[in-house]
Amino acid sequence: MSEVETQKVLTPLAYHEDVIAFLQSEERHAWEWSASSVLAQEAGEIRDSMLRDTYRLEPAGHPQIFEACRTAMARLGIEAPITLYQANDGSMNASLVYVPGEIHLVFFGPILEKLDPAELLALMGHELSHYLLWSMNEGGHYRATRVFDHALSYPGAKPSHRETARLLSLHTELFADRGAAIAAGAPGPAVAVLVKVMTGLTSVDPEAYLRQALEVEATGGKSQGHSHPESYLRARALHLWWNDDPDLAPWLNKQLRGPLSIEALDLPGQSRLTQMTRAFLARFMAEVGESSDEITTQLRAYFPDFGSREESPLDLAEIGIERIDDATRDYFIALMFDLAMADADATETLMRAAAKIAAEIGATEQLTGALRRDLKWSKARADKLIAQAAKAA
Repeated sequence: MSEVETQKVLTPLAYHEDVIAFLQSEERHAWEWSASSVLAQEAGEIRDSMLRDTYRLEPAGHPQIFEACRTAMARLGIEAPITLYQANDGSMNASLVYVPGEIHLVFFGPILEKLDPAELLALMGHELSHYLLWSMNEGGHYRATRVFDHALSYPGAKPSHRETARLLSLHTELFADRGAAIAAGAPGPAVAVLVKVMTGLTSVDPEAYLRQALEVEATGGKSQGHSHPESYLRARALHLWWNDDPDLAPWLNKQLRGPLSIEALDLPGQSRLTQMTRAFLARFMAEVGESSDEITTQLRAYFPDFGSREESPLDLAEIGIERIDDATRDYFIALMFDLAMADADATETLMRAAAKIAAEIGATEQLTGALRRDLKWSKARADKLIAQAAKAA
């Protein structure tokens, strides 16, 4: 491995840390439950199941495979006993069966026959990185995964639980892809494994697939993956990370999470929107100026302590055109309407402020529609308000 390659450090992504912080802060009971020890019994059941349902590979019969696994472990800084298995499933893939302190890797289909030595290192690195992540932070990342696996086992799981679990899984796969590149010493073999698993081909061109990924990215929206991001996104994400691209973080947010949507919030997103709501109200009131008793009462219906301390107004760039979707824009408009309707004597003043803010966040069309639909304003009256706000701006 080159000097540049050996400097690569595998750390959890920001989303991993955000989910743990949320669980520790907002779901303390679930977080404490996740530490309960049930893995000892599970480990025995896992070993029995693997022996019944797979072919266990032995080092004497498959020395190259074990050597690749040990090399990948050394490059990732992992020490643990290894057990490798070949399943009878015909689909090309591999997976880690997590047991603390033990490596259990299962291979599916002809994947071991399809990979060259560098690609085999990448495959091992990817699966071993799942073990590495779940061993970090005193098992904290495994505990977070366990919380959401348990939550989703119930029919009544909330959409926010499903979205959080989805995003957590997507970010975990990107972490593992980085481990694949570290194990192989370059991102190319890791990309090649992605393409081979997707297509079943024996020979592929990673650089050609990266060019293809750029074309797809130009026309695609955010990831629709449920457990794994689309292969083209994984290839691009790995390429950007390996090359220390400074725009990686916003790129990942755009590709995996997309614009903030009130209709598809994960749990950290719910907390974020709550904080943004308070800051937005502060920004709106800064635009309005004086507040009547009726408006203050309405503000405290949202946040009982609103105004009891200095409020930090929201930077409207955070809810700009590409940062939130139409449903979320409608939500912020509804907040301004609620305040405008709270005090009949101040409605016109508040509506002018609302129109000015709507223009800044690209929501003038939604505001105009709401004026006509909800308040039954005439087109002329709505157009006059928009013109007044534009002049004031």
